[in-house]
Amino acid sequence: MDCLTLRSQTPSETRRIGARLARLLQPGDVLLLQGDLGSGKTVLAQGIGAGLRVREPVKSSSFVLLNEYHGRLTLYHADLYRLDEPAQVAELALEEMAAPGVLCVEWPERAWAELSPEHLLVRIEEAGAKERALTFVARGGRYEEIVTGLQETRRG
Repeated sequence: MDCLTLRSQTPSETRRIGARLARLLQPGDVLLLQGDLGSGKTVLAQGIGAGLRVREPVKSSSFVLLNEYHGRLTLYHADLYRLDEPAQVAELALEEMAAPGVLCVEWPERAWAELSPEHLLVRIEEAGAKERALTFVARGGRYEEIVTGLQETRRG
């Protein structure tokens, strides 16, 4: 399992990391964004949207489980925060619906068992007053490639 931690000092920097990540994404990729309320999950998703050349603003809607944004690839942005039962995720068939694009899920811990075992987990944690640590954990060969790509773009 490959792992990479990047540090971000500002929301703009977090968006830039998301845009770098987006350049590595392909149809069918699954990203799980985990972190406390206000940690920067949606900010990272906004960067991913920008990197995919999505024109409309990516946002977390309070009562909508899935938003769809069109760009180089379609971004399917799911927010499971208000989910009552994990089985609701199975009913949504998120992965099947998002297969032609990229699935980005906030609050995946609400339904781990219903999500793909192969994915890129991004844990976002406070690392100081304003600093965030973004840890990318690859679960599967495809996601190891993405982590390697992120490491290479960081050096270059």
